[in-house]
Amino acid sequence: MSNYDTLNPMQQEAVFHTEGPVLILAGAGSGKTRVLTHRTAYLIEEKGVNPYHIMAITFTNKAAGEMRERIDDMVGFGSESVWVSTFHSTCVRILRRYIDRLGYDNNFTIYDGDDQKTLMKDICRRLQIDTKLYREKSFLSAISHAKDELISPEEFALNAAGDYAQKKQAQVYTEYQKMLRKNNALDFDDLIFKTVELFRADPEVLDYYQERFRYIMVDEYQDTNTAQFQLVKTLASKYRNLCVVGDDDQSIYKFRGANIYNILNFEQEFPDARVIKLEQNYRSTKNILNAANGVISNNVGRKAKALWTDNEEGDKVNFQQFDTGYDEADYIANDIAKKVRDGEYNYGDCAILYRTNAQSRLFEERFVVSNIPYKVVGGVNFYARREIKDLLCYLKTIDNARDDLAVRRIINVPKRGIGATTLARVQTYANENEISFYNALKMAEDISTLGRSAVKIKPFVTLIQTMRSKAPYLGVSALLEELLEETGYVKELEAEGEEEAKARVENIDELISKAVAYEEKCQSEGTEPTLSGFLEEVALVADVDSLESGSDYVVLMTLHSAKGLEFPNVYLAGLEDGVFPSYMTIVADDPTEIEEERRLCYVGITRAMERLTITSARMRMVRGETQYNRVSRFVQEIPQELLGRAPEKVRLAEAVKARTFEQAREAFHSKVSYASTPVEFVSAATENHSLPYQVGDRVRHLKFGDGTVTNITAGGRDFEVTVDFDAFGTKKMFAIFAKLKKI
Repeated sequence: MSNYDTLNPMQQEAVFHTEGPVLILAGAGSGKTRVLTHRTAYLIEEKGVNPYHIMAITFTNKAAGEMRERIDDMVGFGSESVWVSTFHSTCVRILRRYIDRLGYDNNFTIYDGDDQKTLMKDICRRLQIDTKLYREKSFLSAISHAKDELISPEEFALNAAGDYAQKKQAQVYTEYQKMLRKNNALDFDDLIFKTVELFRADPEVLDYYQERFRYIMVDEYQDTNTAQFQLVKTLASKYRNLCVVGDDDQSIYKFRGANIYNILNFEQEFPDARVIKLEQNYRSTKNILNAANGVISNNVGRKAKALWTDNEEGDKVNFQQFDTGYDEADYIANDIAKKVRDGEYNYGDCAILYRTNAQSRLFEERFVVSNIPYKVVGGVNFYARREIKDLLCYLKTIDNARDDLAVRRIINVPKRGIGATTLARVQTYANENEISFYNALKMAEDISTLGRSAVKIKPFVTLIQTMRSKAPYLGVSALLEELLEETGYVKELEAEGEEEAKARVENIDELISKAVAYEEKCQSEGTEPTLSGFLEEVALVADVDSLESGSDYVVLMTLHSAKGLEFPNVYLAGLEDGVFPSYMTIVADDPTEIEEERRLCYVGITRAMERLTITSARMRMVRGETQYNRVSRFVQEIPQELLGRAPEKVRLAEAVKARTFEQAREAFHSKVSYASTPVEFVSAATENHSLPYQVGDRVRHLKFGDGTVTNITAGGRDFEVTVDFDAFGTKKMFAIFAKLKKI
């Protein structure tokens, strides 16, 4: 029996209010997962709801796993019937059962980012698109955005009327979806899109799941996109028992399609919704929390709330400003080493958070020298490594031979002497007969243009057919080991004898371990392990899911990856205008963009439990150029009394004159008070007090093309140049970054 007396009054209200729409505004560290698990227990224990009718949905496997574990511990018998899952896993389960009603086979393949890029390259080649003018990445981005908004290729084409660039995107989108269907494949955006499409197209399926999910809880609601919102709204429309939990102040995934208005406008969508605020923080000290409140209170587009805590006051926020990024990395490495040496923290208690992945390099180099164990979250995903990708493509081909991308990748791995000309002739035959590439391989002897090359194809087809016949009887791990034996994949690597080859063999061993772990998990859950199930599970793994709890290493990650995590000792690095917030955000002159960056800073600050150190560098090498930056505006927004050390300011006149690193270092010795003018951008242009162009001149920009200079404002912040671009309208930018050329 659960003890609801341990909850604070607002948490209790969130748990006990079970009927109708509910919006729980859960501030950082306010115990939202605790509320969700107690709410689940309350529905079962006190309201008599069948666990089968309860759904809890979130974004990451890690979060879903933690929630699953807590519900099992609290509810006990029957808890396994509660549907706890991520959005994508939920949709995969539904589509595996019913996607045949949309014309797909149920054993569809899920394409990852690399698969999408490969497919897009093929499409651009086929449509004779110049990828120097139209980047594959931009097409994929446009398609992803369209799917997030539930816009079909047909609707996209209608909306594109008269716009040449959008018409080109519509053409590519149409072909992309056509090829996905031909390969019996879905990308990640399709998982949500197709499930919504299924519900709209088949009332019987929708009614089944509406009856199944009578009580729906959605975690991290601020991160939902339009498609996810429609999915949830549709499922909940029958019984209307929808409970969403989120924090608009932690909405930081706009670039992935997240729509903050889903949470901001929840009461408009559900006028009878109960709104409950969880404002008591259990994670951070008072000083850290007040620093976070000081920053986020500057945002306009938010729901009013103020976090508070009964925790101790704690240390002040430690602010350190350095001459260079190297000094910054040196300080943080030494500080971690000292804290570990003094027994204050273990390595695993420490995390370094930064705005961009590129910032990790200096820390990695310093940690190697200092012999500090670390892990970078967001590096090369295990499942994106070459040898793992090869073997997964073998398994995909065995499971779903309609996936042309997978077949083409492995037909010559290991080498079988099948040349590019042979493969092109097979593809031509497949296209002419409207069959899959693999089915064309099976008919190689009938392809007249192949001649004697058909003999080389036969062993590959025989291997796949043999494995397909064995797949239902062998477990996934046994199938994988037999595949390795039959192909000689590992033997070929071992013959190389190189260190890299040894590491690749170790990765393959880890894949086998993953297959065994998958089978054991299925056994414990009483489900049947299948090849499709295994491929589905590895396809849905995110970077942050690889973060092992209890491991003793310093974690390095971007602020976007850090949401949902907490660490006793946190370092926020690179807090400079131009780095964080980013330069493009500043020059965009869009308040909503700055607000998103400020939310990201708020997320970073609230990851810290006990100690928070914020660092910045006066000069930093960015894209091969030395950049002089002022302290981030977000640091300036922290109440001065909360900072253990006030930011030092650069005497601008001396910094402007500095032409060498040594001169700049000397110039920085002169300090100004915290309340004075903040450090400004300094560039080569301000050193020379001139620009190679003036108002009225025609200039060229690498991204925006040609335009006319309409205004130049000189000052400490570099020259701010306003240009009216022919194709992109008016833009304001700093001269050092714009790199405008007079034409």
